[in-house]
Amino acid sequence: MDGNRGDRAPLLDLREVDETQVSVVGGKAAHLGALSRIDDIRVPGGFCVTTAAFRRIMAQTPAINDRLDQLSRLSPDDREAIHTLSAEIRRSVEETPIPGDLAAAITGALARFGEQAAFAVRSSATAEDTPTASFAGQQDTYLNVVGPEAILRHVSRCWASLFTERAVIYRLRNGIDHRTVQMAVVVQQMVFPDASGILFTADPVTGNRTVATVDASFGLGEALVSGLVNPDVFTVRDGEVVAGTVAAKQRAVAALPGGGTREVAIDTHRQEQPALTRAQVVRLVRLGRRIEAHFGRPQDIEWCLVDDDFQIVQSRPITTLFPIPAADDQENHVYLSVGHQQMMTDAMRPLGLSMWQLTAMAPMLAAGGRLFVDATRLLASPAGRAGFLTMAGRDDPLMRDALETLIDRGDFIPTLPDQGGPGRPTTGGASTSTETDPAVVAELIERSEASIAALRRDIATVTGTALFDFLLEAFQEHKRVLGDPLNMRAIMAGMEATWWLNDRLHEWLGEKNAADTLTLSAPGNVTSEMGLALLDVADVIRPHPEVVAFLQDVAHDDFLDELPKVAGGAEARAAIEAYLDRYGMRCVGEIDITRPRWSERPGTLVPVLLDNVKLFEPGAARRRFEQGEQQARQQAQEVLARLRALPDGEQKADETARMIDRVRAFIGYREYPKYDIISRYFVYKQALLAEAERLVHAGVLTEAEEVFYLTFQEFHEVVRSHRVDDELIRRRRDEYRSHQGLTPPRVLTSDGEAITGAYRRDDVPAGALAGVPVSAGTVEGRARVILDMAQADLEAGDILVTAHTDPSWTPLFVGIAGLVTEVGGLMTHGAVIAREYGLPSVVSVLDATRLIRDGQRIRVHGSDGYVEILP
Repeated sequence: MDGNRGDRAPLLDLREVDETQVSVVGGKAAHLGALSRIDDIRVPGGFCVTTAAFRRIMAQTPAINDRLDQLSRLSPDDREAIHTLSAEIRRSVEETPIPGDLAAAITGALARFGEQAAFAVRSSATAEDTPTASFAGQQDTYLNVVGPEAILRHVSRCWASLFTERAVIYRLRNGIDHRTVQMAVVVQQMVFPDASGILFTADPVTGNRTVATVDASFGLGEALVSGLVNPDVFTVRDGEVVAGTVAAKQRAVAALPGGGTREVAIDTHRQEQPALTRAQVVRLVRLGRRIEAHFGRPQDIEWCLVDDDFQIVQSRPITTLFPIPAADDQENHVYLSVGHQQMMTDAMRPLGLSMWQLTAMAPMLAAGGRLFVDATRLLASPAGRAGFLTMAGRDDPLMRDALETLIDRGDFIPTLPDQGGPGRPTTGGASTSTETDPAVVAELIERSEASIAALRRDIATVTGTALFDFLLEAFQEHKRVLGDPLNMRAIMAGMEATWWLNDRLHEWLGEKNAADTLTLSAPGNVTSEMGLALLDVADVIRPHPEVVAFLQDVAHDDFLDELPKVAGGAEARAAIEAYLDRYGMRCVGEIDITRPRWSERPGTLVPVLLDNVKLFEPGAARRRFEQGEQQARQQAQEVLARLRALPDGEQKADETARMIDRVRAFIGYREYPKYDIISRYFVYKQALLAEAERLVHAGVLTEAEEVFYLTFQEFHEVVRSHRVDDELIRRRRDEYRSHQGLTPPRVLTSDGEAITGAYRRDDVPAGALAGVPVSAGTVEGRARVILDMAQADLEAGDILVTAHTDPSWTPLFVGIAGLVTEVGGLMTHGAVIAREYGLPSVVSVLDATRLIRDGQRIRVHGSDGYVEILP
């Protein structure tokens, strides 16, 4: 075997390859080759039939290109078509004869192991066992294959296994082109172990990197992988077995003398004996840590024990673990998810992450395509901790429970001297932070608009490296406006008034979430106004059937150019463009500057606009707002009358009246700072994309959006040098794709442990889904599980069920009867708007989009905080 011919060599010895040769030998073989180079790590010998051989076979397989084209066009949900076409491709590949010279090379390589040697023949795809995708179980492995003829037959089967249904569906779901993945095959000397199993060098459930787990059973590992037996399970921390469960192992998989495997019964007296001693478990974990250190990330390792000697037959990265934010020390840290506060837990691209970091009011750390804040010092100070936990509990009870779980352990968070004053009070009397003067809000909005107008004016003439210097100064103005003490007092005035009303009116009158009705149609809420304004656009469109028909067939975002060609189209376009002038900077996931804005993709709004035309009568926006105002006034009168009948009633009523005035004056402003941020972001984005287009014209970039995979600082350097690292962009694209598949934890420790938190309630009916009550009332209706706003198709009375709702979802709110989300708290955007629209709402319902099926009838208990799934 000639290891110097690189990717042209049909065969390479495993000792000749390493992890830099994935494109030649696939992920599994590359890892095995790297493993064989690590001191004290034993790997069974063998060789790899490289991707060069696979390409020869594919070139000789009849009609393969046409079939791959057909496969690429299939939906991952079209199981029947995938089953039929993938079976045809596999059959064709298996029936394609192996060229004589290649067959001779494989037979010759086998000869050095002896005539009776047995082998494992194992798939090794180029997209397998990589840091961003393990592809575990997607292709095939054959054990105890004996003789050249059988080996050649199973090599063909491994090539064909690139097109198993599960592998095809995996690639379709993950956006991986079938043509870009190739198959190498490992032919490896068979090991006949006393015991075998899997070692995870991090806890695969919690993510804790200080904990290793070992699963072990007798015989070949196939018994464990196939679920034939329950394995022994050992947990190891700091070189010591801290937990162990020995299972009754009644069956095992053993090798047959002539080839193949079979199930065998384990002797009764051995069934409950451990497959490994505790000393062997500790020794195995020590080997695992060495492998982990070599690859630089936690590993999922398959091992065999032969005569008290461990042999490693596979190691792949654990791709399901959430990455840990980088720290410059070895101390313990507690990280809190920013996305759960911003109602956007999706992965962000590097430019989006770095822009938010540069403009945020607090230091933020990136990991797994998400942002986190380090809360360790707040939690370490006893006084600060109490106030912080209270605030966390109001926003997200699950986050508070997760933090309390960690604190109660007593061994992770250090106790430090108090820094500054006490935390924020749990409730308290009437806030004196800001007088109830609506002019304060008007002044703040005027300042914001003037600042943004100056930004638009001044940025227009700045290009090149000067643009980045300009933006760094603009970010300081951005933070100055947000950090204005008057701005913060206005935000807190509305929030504190809400808390005060809920707490006091529950104490005095037994009213749950009394502020929900009192804040209906509160004035000055730019987000709720945005939803109502789209109803007004629908009023313009509704009288023109030709416009409605035109919009029903919209397939591209340039439809506004064609709209005036139909009757009423000019008027409709003017209304849509006026809406976009005011709100076009918004979009789903808007904290990520790389997300397409409504102005960039106006077609996103068309389904919602058509729903508004269908579901509402003219003048609905005005009527809805007036109805909310009337309900709020009636509730205020009723509450005040009931208070006056209590002891000290006049005092309680007077104090409550002041707080009602305060909440209505300031709660609407709660949404404005986000509007300010996103308005500035659109200005930044337009300038940055213009700069990227200049790089495209200069031949530096292939397309402008490549800069989304660079940080702000890296983008600046590309503009300065006119050079870009194409490999960096490719790697960042792959990382982003893998980050999209991760679920960010609310709380993450520096050990890598993800702590979810739980509801500890006894007031939720059996089978109901617990959450946070954020908008009062009870509603029953059809659940519409919608993850993409552009796919919305609503009917009157539908209840929206989704993962999270940032302000851009507000146009949907006007057409629904209730709201359920997986993320959120009392003062997050979706909750504020649900209250203003009077929608019963429960948020922070774990796995709501998985547990509730689209079309099911559900009942939302917005006052009590749970959701019932109805028969």
